[in-house]
Amino acid sequence: MTGLVQWARAYFTLQAIAGFFWWTAVFASPMVREATLGSLDPVAVAVFDIPLFVMASALAACGARAAAIVSAGWTCIVALALAVYATVTTEAGWGVLCMAAASAGSLTALSVLLLGRVPTAWIIRGPFAFRPAAVHRTAATHVVSTFGQIILFWGFFLAVVPHVIAFLEQRWAVALPFPSFAGPVGAAVLVLASALGIWSAVMMSTLGAGTPLPAAMPNRLVIAGPYRWIRNPMAAAGIVQGAAVGIILQSWLVIAYAVAGSLVWNYVVRPLEEADLKARFGDEFERYREAVRCWIPRVPKARRSPSLL
Repeated sequence: MTGLVQWARAYFTLQAIAGFFWWTAVFASPMVREATLGSLDPVAVAVFDIPLFVMASALAACGARAAAIVSAGWTCIVALALAVYATVTTEAGWGVLCMAAASAGSLTALSVLLLGRVPTAWIIRGPFAFRPAAVHRTAATHVVSTFGQIILFWGFFLAVVPHVIAFLEQRWAVALPFPSFAGPVGAAVLVLASALGIWSAVMMSTLGAGTPLPAAMPNRLVIAGPYRWIRNPMAAAGIVQGAAVGIILQSWLVIAYAVAGSLVWNYVVRPLEEADLKARFGDEFERYREAVRCWIPRVPKARRSPSLL
């Protein structure tokens, strides 16, 4: 049994145990019942959830793939149903968050059990496939294209999505208090992080003969500006921006969204991107990766060269 499969089975084991104790708490504590199920009849829910969630997870922990499919599918259905219920009634918000987290874990563990891995390569297919930018375009064209991407992506991921999350957080009654100075602090951090993101984007598009977009990636490795200190200044800026927006909106869920995004980027996107950079720039990128950390800034070894990430 591979390490990943062992991890998947261990996850289903923990999920079965957590489900058992959760149902025990639901019937023993009115507070837990109200926070996670609202006004729903716990007996009616338990009739379906105990066999399809708790028992199926236990069987999946023993290696039963069919049970893993049932458990993961049921978990996603419950998470979606609870989200609709909580949005309409303002009840059971904490139940939504618990089941949403369980859905992500179940789907990941199910992928490992069925495929032996988490299929991340689909992320770089279609319009998001890694392709170098057209070499005949000018630096000015790349800069304009880059700022168009910034407006589009920042508008969606730093405005639309956080406001939807903050709305649901209030609607689901899972908001937590923030100190009074949170807003100004968040605004200051957002400005600094945005400046870093713009600086990085300009360096990439002017020196790299490309853009940050996977479908029009730079043709030259850029090791200038913020890329001298960290390999991923744009990603770092985006993560800090997301957290700053969460602080401004006084939404811990938006901050969690930024943290989750950082994990997805680091463990899913970055390995694929760095494999592409290694394939295109070879030893030059290897030397750069050895000299400059991914997230923690440090002064690199004395050497100059064009750069990206």
